[in-house]
Amino acid sequence: MTTLRLYLFLAAVSLLIAGCSDKNRYSTLQRDLKAYADSCRAEVGIAVIIDGKDTVAVNCDKQYPMMSVVKFPQALAVANFAENRGILLDDSIDIYEGEILSDTYSPMRERYGTGALKLPLHELLAFSLQQSDNNACDILFRLIGGPSATRHYLDSIGINGVDIVATEADMHADLDMCYQNSADPLAMAGLLEIFSTAIGWQSPAMHTIFNLMTTCATGDDRLAAPLSATNATIGHKTGTGDKNANGEIIGLNDVGFVFLPNGHRYCIAVFIKDSKESQQKTSAMIARISEIVYQALTEPEN
Repeated sequence: MTTLRLYLFLAAVSLLIAGCSDKNRYSTLQRDLKAYADSCRAEVGIAVIIDGKDTVAVNCDKQYPMMSVVKFPQALAVANFAENRGILLDDSIDIYEGEILSDTYSPMRERYGTGALKLPLHELLAFSLQQSDNNACDILFRLIGGPSATRHYLDSIGINGVDIVATEADMHADLDMCYQNSADPLAMAGLLEIFSTAIGWQSPAMHTIFNLMTTCATGDDRLAAPLSATNATIGHKTGTGDKNANGEIIGLNDVGFVFLPNGHRYCIAVFIKDSKESQQKTSAMIARISEIVYQALTEPEN
């Protein structure tokens, strides 16, 4: 087990112990979040881990489709893969003819076209994680051995509750597959907590992931919305799905870590499943949840 894996495993164990010991501290916040979630015309799951020890969980007893949130755990698996094989961020990755699909969201395709090429690993990570490029995501899946390689990586660091079985192309071909790449919010918040507090132990690739998340180019109307006028630092990853056969948004999500000027920090995962609202209104739900959490954690302590 590498030093990084050992640290992440021990952090996961200590997180679970600490989260249970202070579970009543934020009962008011949990009540407010539960009341808001219950008022939404969608299934809403929320998890917040505060200062690495206090846990607030709402509707976390089920799985939610991750959509492009899957690109966050995948990026961690890519960083681990690169570290173990001596692959550097500037090393070129082969992209083969036919891998850049034309029928999916892809800023990379808009820039480079659909032919074979080589791109440095850091650029592929940026396209996938920062711009949510579906082609870049699937190229990274191919590089590390498919979705199962990401699942095995999460297993190795003690993260349960995040299921990854499908590529972006798989989900595009069969919308039902979107429900298979799923997570419970508390597991995702736990992964964010481990990642965001282990920067000193991590490789250059892990540092790059941290920086890409703090400059995320998608979802300004979600978790980041109520924080834009503050001095808080947020790193996050969004996910946005198509509509199912009932006309509902399969999944619309945002997960991230927040460092507050008052010294507090928290990790938050908000997953919205089968929303009957428009994408704009569903995004506004996440913004409202983010606002409730931010306000609770910036109020003067008694």
